Amino acid sequence: MTRVKMSPVLETALLCAALVAAVPAAAGEQMTEKKGTTPYVTHFIFRPIMSIDIPGLGTATNLEAVGTTQNMKGEKMLDKMSARCAALSVASGDKKYIDGACVLADSDGDKIFSTFDTRDVDKTQPDMKCGTHIITGGTGKYKGITGTEPFACIAMPALAGPGDYTAMDIPHNTAWEIK
Repeated sequence: MTRVKMSPVLETALLCAALVAAVPAAAGEQMTEKKGTTPYVTHFIFRPIMSIDIPGLGTATNLEAVGTTQNMKGEKMLDKMSARCAALSVASGDKKYIDGACVLADSDGDKIFSTFDTRDVDKTQPDMKCGTHIITGGTGKYKGITGTEPFACIAMPALAGPGDYTAMDIPHNTAWEIK
């Protein structure tokens, strides 16, 4: 076999090309997948901000929820993101629901936006009986994302200290697409 002699510049260019192909991008990584299903859990702490008592009927409470996500398959999508939500919890007579909106942010600062409604339950997923998130958009690598996220609610033990803080794990089954 005859070896072709290359110039040092060509050898360096080929080596760089091989390294770029072999090493995944770090910060600013683009989404290679454009569609998928992702099971993940958000570990939330809920903080009541304001509450209105409805004598004899119940309450309406503004909540802030913060937490982090964990992809249940060990994949990068929807893993190790910070989550922050604003919600309204209504418990008045026969009305008992929580509606709100959330922002997930990854380590690059790219975001995914969603709304949620605990009255919108996906009957085809009986384990996800707490409500549904609707993915409404995103920034950076998530620009153009849409999808649905049926979710469950797993109450955690009461948190110590004042403030009526509560904790909950929220598993999601997400079907998403980036257009």
